[in-house]
Amino acid sequence: MKDTKQICRTEKFYMLLRLALGQTQDFSVDLSDDDWMWMYDEAERQTLVGILYNGVKSLSEDKKPPFDVLMQWAYDADNIRRLNEKLNSEAARLTRLFAEQGCKTAILKGQANARLYPDKFCRQPGDIDIWVEGGKEKVLSLLDSMGKEYDAEETAHSHHAHYQENGVDIEAHFQPSAGTHNPKTNERLLRWQEREINNLTLTESGFYSPSVLFALVMQMAHIMQHVLNSGVGLRQVVDYYWLLQNSTAEERNYVSSLLRPFGLQNTAGALMWILKEKIGLESDKMLCKPNSSLGKYMHGMIMKGGNFGRYEEQEQYSNIWMEVLDSRLRNLRGVPFDFVGCMNMELQFWKYILSSIPERLKHRSIFLRNVQNL
Repeated sequence: MKDTKQICRTEKFYMLLRLALGQTQDFSVDLSDDDWMWMYDEAERQTLVGILYNGVKSLSEDKKPPFDVLMQWAYDADNIRRLNEKLNSEAARLTRLFAEQGCKTAILKGQANARLYPDKFCRQPGDIDIWVEGGKEKVLSLLDSMGKEYDAEETAHSHHAHYQENGVDIEAHFQPSAGTHNPKTNERLLRWQEREINNLTLTESGFYSPSVLFALVMQMAHIMQHVLNSGVGLRQVVDYYWLLQNSTAEERNYVSSLLRPFGLQNTAGALMWILKEKIGLESDKMLCKPNSSLGKYMHGMIMKGGNFGRYEEQEQYSNIWMEVLDSRLRNLRGVPFDFVGCMNMELQFWKYILSSIPERLKHRSIFLRNVQNL
């Protein structure tokens, strides 16, 4: 049974979030010092420190957090603003760098999303995702010629190459997104994305951004990927809120027509429920009818795991087989969102296990945990 105090705190957290997003001007609740500390900690878990600070600033003096919490919040929010400035500058530099090599680029998610916020510097950034045209072979060859160091083994099974530069994590995408795990719907999705990614806008920050139409589809698929693999956080939900706020009715209707062909209907229904019930999104901005059961399920994952599921407590097992069983059961939690995708993930996992038997026997290891360069 959920703790009543925790439920109350969660509702107050959403009241502050709605205030920060301009959905309400009301914050008539009283919070204790412990409540405020919990609110700040939860903002960190969900990577919403900068966004929520805009709500905190608008409170009357008698409603604001204790001085030490307020000062820490202000300090972190200022650092987030500076980091956004740095990443915007780096995104513009990368755009020029690849343009000099004759390559079209687009900044995906992160800084492209931040420009849609009323306060363009409050969103807590992570890495820079940049799509580079040309396909995998050309992009990797280009990165090699530019002297970029990336993990070739990891990149072989990915849709991007990860490297670091100027203290910033960069993911150079040679396809617009990872797609989904359902082979049939994924093929449709990737074909559509390859076409739509070419509709770009040069931003005032000096980098190119994809259309809102592309972002609505790509980021819905991205959210589903994280639900299936690791977890999803409120920052992605708030990003989607601002995508919808910056979309037209025609764009939303078109994306709505793509949800089922791309296998995104269940994820969209869950997300619309969270946006409506927790954030207050208007009905006319929704892509589909909210799905309350899936929405509550996804919301539980969000509050339990925080940003990308990184705060979810992992059971520690001394038995390797119990660890494997737990990981497979965790994978199956995505079944309500994409049954075929989850089954395909399981198939690929067990195919790998069986195909690696000779290598495991060679190294006298049950699992390839300690075997390198396979």
